Amino acid sequence: MMGAGKSTVGRALARRLDWVYLDSDEQVMLRTGRTVSQLFAERGEASFRAEEKRVLDEAVASAGPAVVSVAGGAVLNPDNRDAIRGGGTVVWLRADVGTLAARVGIGEGRPLLGDDPASALARLYEERRPLYAELADVVVDVDAATPDEAVEQILGAVG
Repeated sequence: MMGAGKSTVGRALARRLDWVYLDSDEQVMLRTGRTVSQLFAERGEASFRAEEKRVLDEAVASAGPAVVSVAGGAVLNPDNRDAIRGGGTVVWLRADVGTLAARVGIGEGRPLLGDDPASALARLYEERRPLYAELADVVVDVDAATPDEAVEQILGAVG
């Protein structure tokens, strides 16, 4: 989910492992020359999701080991779930909706949150939670964990 710390923890984990780091939202921006918000506004969510699928497929097929931070909504597409599952160990950075809402604040740059980020997050979380649980090989609760603590938990869980 947005606000869980995927980018921060993913970058830190990649540094610790000396692996490549890929962020699906960043890859979409590099590929299209547009921010996520711009893509939503100019081309709609369906266009963003199509780009997201392309970059996810490329990320999980990368030649060497990589840490990939996958946008929270990618799990809504069954093909994406297959790609995520087949790409390696899946880590769910789990946080309570209250934590997520505090971290995203007013939701700037997050088009799905609208005028009421806390309510939108609660709705999105309920929709996505079962899919995250289905995919996760490792679950790390990040409400009170620092990024370094989350990295340590991930490394401890995957050996």
